[in-house]
Amino acid sequence: MQGSIDLDHRSAVQYLLRIGDTCLILGQRLSEWCGHAPVLEEDIAMANMALDLIGQARAVLTHAGAIEGRGRDEDQLAFLRDERDYRNLTLVELPRGDFAFTVMRNAMVATLMKLLWERLVDSSDEELAGIAGKAVKEARYHQQHAADWVVRLGDGTAESRRRTEAALRELWLYMPELFESDAVDDACQAIALGPRWIDLREPWLAEMRSILDEATLAMPAESAFRSSGKRGLHSEHMGYILADMQFLQRAFPGGVW
Repeated sequence: MQGSIDLDHRSAVQYLLRIGDTCLILGQRLSEWCGHAPVLEEDIAMANMALDLIGQARAVLTHAGAIEGRGRDEDQLAFLRDERDYRNLTLVELPRGDFAFTVMRNAMVATLMKLLWERLVDSSDEELAGIAGKAVKEARYHQQHAADWVVRLGDGTAESRRRTEAALRELWLYMPELFESDAVDDACQAIALGPRWIDLREPWLAEMRSILDEATLAMPAESAFRSSGKRGLHSEHMGYILADMQFLQRAFPGGVW
């Protein structure tokens, strides 16, 4: 087992899967923009951010596999689990949507991940702290890139504003899941592995409010709807994205990244 502390294996693995799977699935979604972005610079930017996220996923899933102790590496965890074994946020598995939808989702997720990585730099698990030290720099760029586009589109033309408002309304339905806390969070906070995600809620809302204010967009009210991807209960879209992701690995067993 890697790391400098005697981890509660089950909780630690679940905590890491929530991070790694969220990065993995969002990276997959962003890769769908390759060749389809509105301008060449954004085509390259989306591909690079997808690669950043997949790199973060690899590091976290590798560490999760080491803690788990069942001999599963990042490839097996990424490509050979059943749908209900994934712990990503439902938000990231939603279809690509239009460009406004993508940059709004990126802003929401990158803001969360930046806040999380900033705290994980001080994790009592030395391996995770090292991963966070690199990832936080990437997350800050992802947040700034997305925020700049949210402002440009929200405070742009009537059409760009309409699309951005529509994206915000749809995505905000899934916001509460980001900050649901449970026994996994409590256990990992107790051993200083990482923070409870609920403790990121207020700073996240403050940063998102700043972005939306600059974009002249109103923050929606919180919905009673609750998604549950962090607990392995996914939307209907998850099966389709896994079919794409897992085809080669299942068709040609043993392939590696």
